[in-house]
Amino acid sequence: MSDKLSLNAPPKLPEPQTENSLFRAWLKSGQPFIWLNAAAAAMCLVLVLGLVLLIAARGLVHFWPNTVWELNLSQSGVEKTLLGELHESEKTDTSRLRNAGMEVPDDAGPYTTRHLYKIGNRRLNGSDFVWVTDYQILSRTSPEDVYVLERTEWGNFYGRLSAVRGDDEYAGLHPQTALNEAILRSSELREAIRSIEKSEIGAINHAIEQLRLDRRALELQDKDTPQALAEIDAKQASLQGDFAKLRERLNALYADIGRDSAVMTTADGQSVEIRLSDIVQAWQPNAMSLSQKLGHYAGNVWAFLTEEPREANTEGGVFPAIFGTVIMVFIMAILVTPLGVVAAIYLREYASQNYLTRLIRIAVNNLAGVPSIVYGVFGLGFFVYLIGGTIDDMFYPEALPAPTFGTPGLLWASLTLALLTLPVVIVATEEGLTRIPDSIRDGCLALGATRAETLRRVILPMSSPAIMTGLILAIARAAGEVAPLMMVGVVKLAPTLAIDGNAPFLHLDRKFMHLGFHIYDVGFQSPNVEAARPLVYATALLLVLVILVLNLSAIFLRNRLRERYKMLEN
Repeated sequence: MSDKLSLNAPPKLPEPQTENSLFRAWLKSGQPFIWLNAAAAAMCLVLVLGLVLLIAARGLVHFWPNTVWELNLSQSGVEKTLLGELHESEKTDTSRLRNAGMEVPDDAGPYTTRHLYKIGNRRLNGSDFVWVTDYQILSRTSPEDVYVLERTEWGNFYGRLSAVRGDDEYAGLHPQTALNEAILRSSELREAIRSIEKSEIGAINHAIEQLRLDRRALELQDKDTPQALAEIDAKQASLQGDFAKLRERLNALYADIGRDSAVMTTADGQSVEIRLSDIVQAWQPNAMSLSQKLGHYAGNVWAFLTEEPREANTEGGVFPAIFGTVIMVFIMAILVTPLGVVAAIYLREYASQNYLTRLIRIAVNNLAGVPSIVYGVFGLGFFVYLIGGTIDDMFYPEALPAPTFGTPGLLWASLTLALLTLPVVIVATEEGLTRIPDSIRDGCLALGATRAETLRRVILPMSSPAIMTGLILAIARAAGEVAPLMMVGVVKLAPTLAIDGNAPFLHLDRKFMHLGFHIYDVGFQSPNVEAARPLVYATALLLVLVILVLNLSAIFLRNRLRERYKMLEN
């Protein structure tokens, strides 16, 4: 009877779902965490892009030929005129200006706008920038005859061209045409002088220094016979003769480049004579068309990328810093890759998985979190003073007490960064080796391959994408490091590059420039902060682009390797 009742009973209906039960089911499905992760990733992407765009907007505007304004001002009842580029504007409280001792008219209101103008002419004005408030401006115009002169020192000059003084070749020309031809001529002479000083005289100085070291080596070895010394003296005399000829050519070029000058008139009527050898370029921004401004902009960007810095790194280009950053990263990658791969192979393929190996792995992971300045101190003490000093004692005794490798340089900086990024390469390589199934190893051994052949022909090629991943992470960290480099080789201004035409061509003992340190130096050590600020943004953007190019190159190589060995993984 009970069975019959249970069979004929109506089916049990599901309980209606409440809002709480629906919310709990939604939480259990994991969708909220997916959306949170997606939102976090999107926010990080927006922040990174926003930062890059901010740096680009602040830095790239530095190369644009801005309008030069002529302002008629009334300051303390005295009228004056100035020329300058508008740098920035801000709204300020007039009471603050009164408290600062400035004269403010009664009808100025509670707020006013003040403008920061770049007026240049630092040698005359003492400062590149001046603040001007709205109530001080009587009139503002943009005359087309105003010139901006970029000089090798003392910053920009703003004024009008009066005349060009030189030989008779400029006598019948319009002053503007004469100025352009004179600047072109001075630029060619400046390049000729630079070529002689850097290349020809540099090679002679290098050869004379080598002869001095050879003489000293003969003295230390008691082989300084009259015949050997006479041979060195003959070579030195020949080099001195070549140097004297080059010095005569240089003196003639310096006399030739110093003959021309431009007579300029400032906004307040002062007449200033500027040597053409001190002028890098001249332009009239108010008279330029859009296409001319774009061409001028492209030329400024190219000069920034290819020229050497001037004026305590606040003017000119950053090519030595670009070169130093790239060459240091390449040497670091060459050093860290074999060390990290060999260490990972030993830990995964050969070492017994015991307490000692676990302790080594913990130490490697902890090394990744050590502050970079600690690596710099270690590199200075171990690499520079200990190893470098030993190398000098053993192989370069003739140069002592002047150090060769016992001083900070490119090699020690690269080794220090290789040590800093070594844990990253070890961990990434070991994870790649772990992902390879043991069945592949057993199959190779079963087919008669030795363990070394299996490792060389199968395991390492299949783990090459993981090795490249570790190298990418190492490059990304090493390229932006500054603190350790300040102790082991980076300098404010390197006189020569690490690569030149003198044997051994790559000079690992030389100091070098770095984009990261250049940013620090220009941003915090510059005597003219306002003028250097756009350059800081431009250099920061360039450093980001250099790191991006290096990483993309490594990623491209990793993807090629991954496609090549995809069949083996399957």
